[in-house]
Amino acid sequence: MTPDQLNDALDAMAAAAGNDPDLLPGLITVESGHWVNVLSAVRATCAALNDGLRHRDIVIHVGSRQETKVLTRTEAGERGAPYRDLAPRS
Repeated sequence: MTPDQLNDALDAMAAAAGNDPDLLPGLITVESGHWVNVLSAVRATCAALNDGLRHRDIVIHVGSRQETKVLTRTEAGERGAPYRDLAPRS
């Protein structure tokens, strides 16, 4: 997944969610090698340690056992909390 594909996936998920907040983007998971080699190009931010690493206000979890994908809030459960609205592309 490229940064553009990630943004497209986030936008598509948000559009498909309609009025159901449980179907909005809730968590981005990224395999660590993929993060280092490709997705670190996204402008991820971390305003505070308890806020976590975020892209477009969606939490990012990076790990060697992660699969690179976007989860809905329902799929993410508490792992993506606190949830925020998807920020526009910069």
